[in-house]
Amino acid sequence: MAISRRSFLAATGAATSVIAITGCGGSGGGGGGGTVTFLVDNDPNNIAATESLIAAFNESQSDYEFAMETRPGGTEGDNLVKTRLSTQDMPDAFSYNSGSLFQAIRPAQNLLDLSDQPWVSRLAESFPDSVSADGKIFGAPHGGSNSGGIWYHKPTYEELGLEVPLTWDDFIANAEAAKSAGKHGVIQSYGDTYTSQFLVLADYHNVATANPDFAEQYTANEVGFADDPTAFKSFEHVEQITKEGLVNEDYVSTTLEQALAYLATGEGAHFPFFASGISEIEANHPDSLEDVGFFALPGDDAATNGLTVWLPNGIYIPGTAENPDAAKAFLAFVASAEGLAAMAEGAQPTGPYMLTDVPLPDDVPTAIRELQTYFDTEGATTPALEFVSPVKGPNLENILIELGTGSIDAKTAAQRYDQDVEKQAQQLGLEGW
Repeated sequence: MAISRRSFLAATGAATSVIAITGCGGSGGGGGGGTVTFLVDNDPNNIAATESLIAAFNESQSDYEFAMETRPGGTEGDNLVKTRLSTQDMPDAFSYNSGSLFQAIRPAQNLLDLSDQPWVSRLAESFPDSVSADGKIFGAPHGGSNSGGIWYHKPTYEELGLEVPLTWDDFIANAEAAKSAGKHGVIQSYGDTYTSQFLVLADYHNVATANPDFAEQYTANEVGFADDPTAFKSFEHVEQITKEGLVNEDYVSTTLEQALAYLATGEGAHFPFFASGISEIEANHPDSLEDVGFFALPGDDAATNGLTVWLPNGIYIPGTAENPDAAKAFLAFVASAEGLAAMAEGAQPTGPYMLTDVPLPDDVPTAIRELQTYFDTEGATTPALEFVSPVKGPNLENILIELGTGSIDAKTAAQRYDQDVEKQAQQLGLEGW
């Protein structure tokens, strides 16, 4: 899709950080000595999680000593990772995107095959494909997931006798009930433009359920948002909520911070966004943590209700690693209950882990802990489109603001986005474009 994970993770404080692993014993090969560096980007939350992880790993063994190293995020960080891989100057372990951006670093050529590692058998079903190429697995999950869906205000639901909706029509009925009670039915925050996209981004589970081949067809330019009926509905939903007056009157200028305040205080009933919004609610409205809940964006069929998931970064080992055994030991720790608990001590996870035997900590807010139900139900989670297709366009947020403000209709918006991704696909040299 058009929003990059880097943009919204940076905006929500859920991106990754950097670590350096320094071996205690001299330089060299695959054994216990040498210097090993774990490279991650410099988001403050991830730095905090990494510091906690380093302390726990150092305490758990005596062969290696960790020291943190950081890199920039965004495009600058992408370019740095690609440059260091191409010049064979990549640290022995590094954190980077999973999904389509992972494919751009030529994993089969540049990375160590980790398919034989013991933790691979414990990976959640949605994760391996996002770090795989040529039938091999190259990465371990770096922390918890993120999800796109609908935040809702629990006291409003209790007051109005509403139930969590499993279909779009039921969701609209709940929004109308909230509006009738003097609240914002659906909060929108176009003041932070990227937030305009979540009724489209978070709808991908419903798209993929209706057409399991959508990602493959989309990548091959055989289908688009304007001509796939389920995909097109997400554009119609953006149009509908504004046409029916369900949004806050100040939605054009409302910021993310204001939107979450509307939600936490009960001025608004629903807000489409990431589950990672809990971090800002906890920081700014700690007394309201248990007043907010989160559910998957509903589609047409209650029987196929499920969640669109943004997968965590992978942690990879370059093929040029000087001390691969040390790096593998570190990845094994990161994929352990002990390692994930250490990360959670530094920064709270925003969604379930990608390991089937490691539950979320008991002290996470109820709204985040309840996401586990989707992950525990077969077929109830789907990776976001950007994890299964490299086709993206940069202008979705602006197109949806035009749609949401009534400047264009849903059909025009979907057609414009299909044209937007065409340019990107051609630049990537994808077949069929």
